Amino acid sequence: MAAQHRRQHSRESMTEKPDPEKIKGPGGLNMRELHELVKQSHARDQAGRTPNNLKQPQNRWQRLVRYVWDKKRG
Repeated sequence: MAAQHRRQHSRESMTEKPDPEKIKGPGGLNMRELHELVKQSHARDQAGRTPNNLKQPQNRWQRLVRYVWDKKRG
């Protein structure tokens, strides 16, 4: 009977989502604040990142040579 009660309790707790406001993450921030900081940081990283327009596309020969070279190295 106790095992059945435990199983029922574990099912209930699995369906409930924990409140992000109550969970504390690193530095004492709650999860919602941490999520916002990560979003801001990611946006800054993406804005500061410029695509390399000078990079030439690799042709098949260059890809093959790099593949074989990397295989030999290790």
